[in-house]
Amino acid sequence: MNFDSASSQDETHRRGIRLNAPQFLMQALQVVFVGLTLGTERTVLPTLASDFGVSKGAFLWLASFVIAFGFVKGLVNFAAGAMADRIGRKRVLLLGWLAALPIPFLLLYAQNWGWVVIANVFLGISQGLAWSVTVISMVDLARTDQRGLAVGINEFGGYAAMGVAGLATGILAATYGPRVALFGFSLGVILLAALTTLWFVRETRGFAHAESRAHREGRHDGPKARIPQTRTEEPGVWEIFLLVSFRHPTLRALSQAGVINKVADTLVWILFPLYMHQRGLGLVDIGWVTGVYAAVWGASQLWSGPLSDRIGRKWLIAWGLWLVALGVLGVLLLDGLALWLASAVVMGIGMAMLYPNIIAAVNDISDPRWRGASLGAYRYWRDTGYAIGGLILGGVAQLSDHVTPAFWVTLALLLLSGAWVAFGSEETHPRINPSN
Repeated sequence: MNFDSASSQDETHRRGIRLNAPQFLMQALQVVFVGLTLGTERTVLPTLASDFGVSKGAFLWLASFVIAFGFVKGLVNFAAGAMADRIGRKRVLLLGWLAALPIPFLLLYAQNWGWVVIANVFLGISQGLAWSVTVISMVDLARTDQRGLAVGINEFGGYAAMGVAGLATGILAATYGPRVALFGFSLGVILLAALTTLWFVRETRGFAHAESRAHREGRHDGPKARIPQTRTEEPGVWEIFLLVSFRHPTLRALSQAGVINKVADTLVWILFPLYMHQRGLGLVDIGWVTGVYAAVWGASQLWSGPLSDRIGRKWLIAWGLWLVALGVLGVLLLDGLALWLASAVVMGIGMAMLYPNIIAAVNDISDPRWRGASLGAYRYWRDTGYAIGGLILGGVAQLSDHVTPAFWVTLALLLLSGAWVAFGSEETHPRINPSN
């Protein structure tokens, strides 16, 4: 392609949220569907474990459905980023919704907990494909100085919807029964998502290619990002994985922060409902606590993402980890629905400070040519955190025969992770810390 034709094509792929509002909003709608699908399992399933044959105190077996979800989603995240770069964003999104179709039927007809674990394998595949590609697509469409906002809107849509679904399924389960509620809610969401993807979603890969050409040809306006040097001119997926996971200090610190934030979310997913149920809360009240946590997490990203566009990513991430730790401490030391709701708000704000801004930070220092692979590698580690969290927290609870020690382990990990980001990484925002 000559320079004139490349410039002409770049003109048709002008980045900016306002310029691309219809497709940006369509991607935001898709991530709402992703959050609704995930939220169907956040409140009801852990409290029903005994109905599926999980004996009291078998915390590792209980955690197995999250462990399976985390391992599968982590691997699929890694594959999804590379697939999005190779075959396009829309195809990957549609594959994600097709992978979700067995979930409602497995939950409806489940004979034992193993069926739930299998359902979560499909959930991990679906989430890894669908959520990964919505983030990539929304970043494709946004300008460089809108990345925090774009990711914030994406994560807001997903986690606010997850909170709504957690509360809604708790109410529906109390009215119609758990299996019917989970089946009807999840199947309706999945079918609607697949149809809107097929009919209305457009491909955004051309925006990333246009941005990459602008970088290479010196036409990119604004400060230059601290993009790491790769060992080869066209790095493969494995080289990018090693760069993000181990070789680059800042990307390595961001990856471990992603793992630990999911360990904390595993605590909420598995052990919050058990802990509060043991303390006398019913399904609806537990749904309020987990729903408020997710909704505050989601809504607060509308300000935490744009804030990082102005003041930088690093310290918001570190303080977010420490604030989540404070919320966990509140759940341990306080008692009663009102105080647990307040602790859930604190945890939600902390998650909002760190969650979209880690993704924005990885984007900051990733070449657009391998942005999908880079985000896929980060999201591999982040969502494998569910599996790591399930093994660690389930194991601690199993050995101690109580859920409380798992809360203290999570608290310690959050404090250490925040320190790693604060003292072991650089600011990534190109305006605040540009490349020399």
